[in-house]
Amino acid sequence: MSKRITRKLTHAGCALALVLALPVGAAPQDETVSTAVDQSSVAVTIYNDNLALVKDARRVKLAHNLNQLAWREVSAQMRPETAQLRNLTQPAGFRLLEQNFDFDLLTPQKLLEKYAGREVMVLRTNPATGAETRESATVLSTQNGVILKFADRIETGAPGRLAFSGVPDTLRDKPTLVISLVSPAQGQQNLELSYLTAGLSWRADYVAELNAADNALDLNGWVTLTNQSGTAYANAKLQLVAGDLNRVREAMPQPRAMMAMAEKVADAVEMQQESLFEYHLYTLQRPTTLAESQTKQVALMTATQVPVKKTFLLEGAPYYYSAPHGEIGQKLKVGVFVDFQNKGEGLGIPLPKGVIRVYKKDSQGNAQFVGEDRLDHTPKNETVRLKLGDAFDLTADKKQTIFQKLPNAGRYNITTESAYQIVLKNAKSEAVIVTVREPMPGDWSMISESQPHTKRAAGVAEWQINVPAEGRATLDYRVRVKY
Repeated sequence: MSKRITRKLTHAGCALALVLALPVGAAPQDETVSTAVDQSSVAVTIYNDNLALVKDARRVKLAHNLNQLAWREVSAQMRPETAQLRNLTQPAGFRLLEQNFDFDLLTPQKLLEKYAGREVMVLRTNPATGAETRESATVLSTQNGVILKFADRIETGAPGRLAFSGVPDTLRDKPTLVISLVSPAQGQQNLELSYLTAGLSWRADYVAELNAADNALDLNGWVTLTNQSGTAYANAKLQLVAGDLNRVREAMPQPRAMMAMAEKVADAVEMQQESLFEYHLYTLQRPTTLAESQTKQVALMTATQVPVKKTFLLEGAPYYYSAPHGEIGQKLKVGVFVDFQNKGEGLGIPLPKGVIRVYKKDSQGNAQFVGEDRLDHTPKNETVRLKLGDAFDLTADKKQTIFQKLPNAGRYNITTESAYQIVLKNAKSEAVIVTVREPMPGDWSMISESQPHTKRAAGVAEWQINVPAEGRATLDYRVRVKY
């Protein structure tokens, strides 16, 4: 299998008026051309990592035995080594001989490049008389301009209009897969071309609105689709795969031109999901059109009055348990989180990874943005935990009050004992509970504390501190650490 690979232009072509002997997009006379008009169906499965599987079914009239089939309007970012053409009508005796992916598209500059070393006709018009003259010239170079060799001289630039004898076979107005094949019969055949392509991607976006008491939210999930593949997919059966697929990465990926995006929001028809291997497959329940250079949104899920729990967290660091530090920080920020379970009406489905943006209505009923966080792939019945920001009215002062190294029985062991004071301040008009979480290094033991801790994990101590309204609370603790 062979393929022709385009090169990115380093400069724009000259402003030329081109006179062509063949119409734009003309194919060689021995080619059978198939366009989107022949399409009977198209299915697109899009994965998370800028990858899609396209299945393009068309009804094409073939000749008996050898055919040269130009399959037009394929993705410009097709991976040609993955292309597979099948004959659904008469598979027996149907054979592929060669495939060439032509995505060197017709432009004035590309046409000039293809004519390097060949003759063109230079047409000039006398501005005074209007008479036109013609003179043949050979294109010597097209780098950083045009160099033409005439019978008696060499000129640079574009001295007039250039006329070309035709369009080279490999220069197409649209990306085209040219397939040499053997057909066992003559007549209309149902063919299906499948291939992997870049340029098609999707992501999940979620919008949540908290209620006044911060104990419930309404959640809407959207799938955002982006088509930058260079072609359109009309009335496509659309499926999305959520999960982290292993892919072989090429050492030097080929650069691709990025296209501008137009935005379109689709009808709110939710998608159905099912398990697929170790991933999850989401299927849109109606055909949809993915236009070229377009972003559109499709509804994924809706849930109302989802119970949430708001928590405040002050999290420490292990570095200050191994050396003297004194003041660790003043007016430290306290993070604010909301948690909810992926279960209940509207939820209880695998949630694809994406960004959740949270809003809350103010006293005048206007929804205001209060934070966002990134959601990883979340199975049903799992907890979703979102950090929305840092609480404005909650701060903490932290200092180390004692640090000492203790004598050790072992030669290499180091034992330290250190004490800390954390003062939590609350400017709110209501009391709050702040979780203080301290990652403890080495083999540690609590010597004393003003409030009881829980051992959240082998290296984590945690306290639940009740901080009164417009007041403060103090946590003192002393810990011994053995390294």
